[in-house]
Amino acid sequence: MILDKDEREILESFERGEWQPISDLKSEIKRHQSYATATFKPDKSVHVDLSVKDLNVLQKQALIEGIPYQTLIASILHKYVSGHFVDRNAYGASNP
Repeated sequence: MILDKDEREILESFERGEWQPISDLKSEIKRHQSYATATFKPDKSVHVDLSVKDLNVLQKQALIEGIPYQTLIASILHKYVSGHFVDRNAYGASNP
């Protein structure tokens, strides 16, 4: 069997005795499960007033995408704060 680079590194690490058994495996699994749960759990709820026109557009777009409109709004906000939201007008594109 031929090992790739990552697999060789893991095997060599194991053979050097760098891997140690976990004494309380159940507790360790629970700890990591709580990390995973906290990662995907919404932190806060906010109230935002939107114009009826904007809300209708968001709801229509969410329907097209097949997702709840609240999820669409959260996605738009996430893209904005993480720097992934692209302003088409900044690049000379016209609005639809």
